[in-house]
Amino acid sequence: MVRATGKSEAVYERLKGDIESLRLRPGAKLSEVQLGEELGASRTPVREAIRRLAGEGLVDFVPGEVARVAAISLGGVRALFEFRMLLEPRAAASVATAGAADQRELVPFRELLERLEEFDESFRALDAGAQARSFQQFYEVTEGFDQEVIAACRNPYLARTIRDLRSQTVRLRHLSHSGPRRMLTSLEEHRAMLKAITQGDAQAAEAASRHHLAQTLQALIDSLTGQDLAIGVDVQVDVAR
Repeated sequence: MVRATGKSEAVYERLKGDIESLRLRPGAKLSEVQLGEELGASRTPVREAIRRLAGEGLVDFVPGEVARVAAISLGGVRALFEFRMLLEPRAAASVATAGAADQRELVPFRELLERLEEFDESFRALDAGAQARSFQQFYEVTEGFDQEVIAACRNPYLARTIRDLRSQTVRLRHLSHSGPRRMLTSLEEHRAMLKAITQGDAQAAEAASRHHLAQTLQALIDSLTGQDLAIGVDVQVDVAR
């Protein structure tokens, strides 16, 4: 039940979280009546939330028709990562450069590196079942890294553009980390990015970020083309490049 206070925002946050976590699958219908009953809200806040999510590219909304969770396609994923590769390596380099000039800028990244090392040590000691249940901890570290890069980036336009893409990238995270092996590979990639930034090495930070994005894109392509049924996601396969 959604509380009356801030109901529109609460409905929006709930739906956004369900879409990003894939609890609401791509292509799922978003009935205003049904959602209103589930969330204890009238149709107005539900409609407002759907329109906001459509503006973020998470919902396909046509007035007069039932809205649906936006599909995930290979063509769309490739386009998104092509754009991210123009932005995020540059941001990582910017943060490293700023850190080399002022060590205080590096404090949150050193703390994240410590958290990553602690997680790595504990994760490797777990059995497969426990590893599967601990993915959320890793997501929290990687999300912290992404948010710190946005906060520390000296170019406000670059930071804002990366932030605006977060909804799309968070949703895909659950597909890219489809198993412990890929998650450990991603852990190594984040370690490389964090080490480069904490050492103030802009060139290495840019290269590590670009490598991470390329590997993540490949993991997503593999997931969308080979494991979509196991994951339970309704995927539009678009092989156009």
